[in-house]
Amino acid sequence: MKRVPLLKWSRVFFAILFFLPVTLFFIDFRDMFPDRVSALLEYQLVPALLGGFAGILLFQFVLALLFGRIYCSVLCPAGILQDVINRLYCIGKKKKKGTRRFSYHSPMNVLRYGLLGVTILFALFGFTGLLMLLDPYSNFGRIATNLFRPVTMWINNLAADFLMRVDNYSLYHVTVTTVTTAALIAALVALILFIVLVAWRGRLFCNTLCPVGSLLGLISRYSLFRVSFDKNNCIQCGLCAQSCKAEAIDAKQMTVDTSRCVDCFNCIGSCSKNSLTYRFNPVWKRDRVVLPVELSVDSSATPHPNGRRSFLATTVAIAGSVSSVSTLANKIVPIEDPKIEKWPPVTPPGSLSLERFKDKCTACHLCVVQCPSHVLRPAGLEYGFDFLLRPHLAYIDSYCNYECTVCSDVCPTGAIRPLTKEEKITTQVGVAKFMIERCIVHTEKTDCGACSEHCPTQAVHMVPYEGTLTIPAVTEELCIGCGGCESICPVRPVRAIIVKSNIEHIFVEPPKEEKVKEVQIDDFGF
Repeated sequence: MKRVPLLKWSRVFFAILFFLPVTLFFIDFRDMFPDRVSALLEYQLVPALLGGFAGILLFQFVLALLFGRIYCSVLCPAGILQDVINRLYCIGKKKKKGTRRFSYHSPMNVLRYGLLGVTILFALFGFTGLLMLLDPYSNFGRIATNLFRPVTMWINNLAADFLMRVDNYSLYHVTVTTVTTAALIAALVALILFIVLVAWRGRLFCNTLCPVGSLLGLISRYSLFRVSFDKNNCIQCGLCAQSCKAEAIDAKQMTVDTSRCVDCFNCIGSCSKNSLTYRFNPVWKRDRVVLPVELSVDSSATPHPNGRRSFLATTVAIAGSVSSVSTLANKIVPIEDPKIEKWPPVTPPGSLSLERFKDKCTACHLCVVQCPSHVLRPAGLEYGFDFLLRPHLAYIDSYCNYECTVCSDVCPTGAIRPLTKEEKITTQVGVAKFMIERCIVHTEKTDCGACSEHCPTQAVHMVPYEGTLTIPAVTEELCIGCGGCESICPVRPVRAIIVKSNIEHIFVEPPKEEKVKEVQIDDFGF
């Protein structure tokens, strides 16, 4: 019995050790955490897959093959969040024998593997939207960015108001600027889905909708270490099944569905007879391979003569529904309107191209919260369904800092490739376009020049116009599309200078530095 608490609490300890810094990194609005904390997120399965990090993928697959789905209980922030929700759900709820009671259910293999197959198929054809919506890490990122972080900032503001009344100014007010309507809705839907599924049937999301859980479940069927029954000691009391939040233990048959077991070890702690142990139990040492009920060839199991047909029907239905949603979204917000020129979104420096960014970005919004100038905003449907929730440069009240590389430093998927400062200042993500008919120099015959003053490369400069007036002009070869000119332009509602995005990013020559003439002063100059 001494090993039982050690297994469970070791798992809890490492889960907290991983979950806390990751969560704090997302909600850190004071930039107290260093960017290197983002290295923890590189161990997420989907970012590693999209980023092509073969070493991390191999590590995760070997980990599942050796120990089962440890990833789902220790390394996946969405899985740990569901455990937190389950713990909160139990507070104040009348419990029997000290734990919430679950019960064994047959796995919904048609749905879980159908979703996995469709997700992989869509990703191979360049559509990662379904993967973005189902990826557990990305859903956690959107929840933390658009819900937890604003709540933390609101609490900070309340505390700042209270402290100011007692002449303490250690805290200051902060404003939420990066949360868009689409991002807020997506975060709310994901959190509500987690809460409902956890309250209903524990880790149902992980074992039904999550493609990462389904993929690791296929590997963990053959894991070397697993929770196993000692059938000589088991009295079939059912306490283990009642404590299994994955609903993977059939106490009557004394079997554990390792494809759904997330290695939380709650079952071992609930067993009073030591009949459940986590031990070395490979396939070749077992008398027979215990298959899930839906795949069992036992004559007592419910037959499924139309299993393959149901799988194909589910796959086609999912594919059709996603295509229909995409078509509907494009009808509501057309990507190309022949009457109105609609420019594509400006993607972050390091994304290389719009198509590459759409293929690799899962909209976790880590770059959004880490951007020091808050110029990155999640998109709604204004750029079509295939760019939904992905971040873009929105020069509403800010611009991309000239030498800043934070977004490329923290991106876990490689959607924003790491850049040096030298590469950053020469990466052209777009080109400023000047509309003279909107400029107040032209319409109001008054001086301005704000756009020129805020251009770090002097791509926007002032040229003679009428009389003593000067008006902006753009040297496109020098422009990097940082948006300094657009963000400061006083013209409303449509600004006089707007950055038009580059579908493919290009590199331009760095601006030439002016030589400072040395002046020798022989006296004080009076």
